[in-house]
Amino acid sequence: MTKASARAARPQKRLGTSSSNLWWFLILGGGAVVTVVVILLLLQPPAPAGMLDGMVSFNNLSRGHSEAPQTYPQTPPVGGVHSAVWQNCGIYDQPVRNENAVHSLEHGAVWIAYRPDLPAAAVETLRGLARGRDHVLLTPYPDLPHAVVATAWGFQLPVEDASDSRLPVFISRYEKGPQTPEPGAVCSGGTGNPITS
Repeated sequence: MTKASARAARPQKRLGTSSSNLWWFLILGGGAVVTVVVILLLLQPPAPAGMLDGMVSFNNLSRGHSEAPQTYPQTPPVGGVHSAVWQNCGIYDQPVRNENAVHSLEHGAVWIAYRPDLPAAAVETLRGLARGRDHVLLTPYPDLPHAVVATAWGFQLPVEDASDSRLPVFISRYEKGPQTPEPGAVCSGGTGNPITS
């Protein structure tokens, strides 16, 4: 081999090595990205057991007391700073204060809120779900983003139909359910006069 042909061969050999290094870099880098994605997916907390389709959960909710009006990130609120006085559970035909209702949630209540313009037959369906239950609060709620919203401490289920089969399931699971911050607390002896308890 002549010196000229040896010199011509050398750059090609370096290019091959560089190309080979690039492929290894891409393979190892891609593997690292896949590994990171898998780890992040594994570290993601699983949905709480018993979650119904369309249900949303919230955590790190403050349990502090304040008599000042609160601004909550959810409508209706699912927890957070609230009044020291809870709302008596039962059926109401007028809206109630968020701050009192949130305290009822802390006691294990399920709050069923509905749009004030919901047809009378739909309201009666909801009343049927609430009757005879000592930890269910049923109220109209102005400017509700859905026809009906079922709420327990840290959980919420929005629906568009009062006859939705998920509503009785939500009530049976979360009325005085495992999410209750104060198990055994009453939902009477607070404030408010429901039309039906």
